[in-house]
Amino acid sequence: MPSRLAAIAIDAVDPDVVADFWCAVLGWTILEREPGGITIGDSERSWPMIDVFAVPEGKTVKNRLHFDLRADGLSSSDELDRLLALGARQVDVGQSSDVSWVVLADPEGNEFCLLSRSVQQLAEPE
Repeated sequence: MPSRLAAIAIDAVDPDVVADFWCAVLGWTILEREPGGITIGDSERSWPMIDVFAVPEGKTVKNRLHFDLRADGLSSSDELDRLLALGARQVDVGQSSDVSWVVLADPEGNEFCLLSRSVQQLAEPE
């Protein structure tokens, strides 16, 4: 049997800020809080979850792994506005100006992308 993706770990100087940000972005909640770490996920505790662990150092280079998000229930433009209001910021990681996605960073600089087509647009026949 193959492996299952159980959790994605994010290092953070302030795990509370990062966990709160991703809970707001994804509509998730804090599931567990332990010394040095917070686990967040959906209310049904389905996989994967995100573990946010305390580390002493801040982020210094571009992530080698990142999340790609799709708007769900609203336009990608409205979702971009919502993400920026939650504390995301647009960043340049060397992407060209004609890409179809927007590169953003969470409050501690971890990059993620907002893809141009929403969940609903993917379901539409071409």
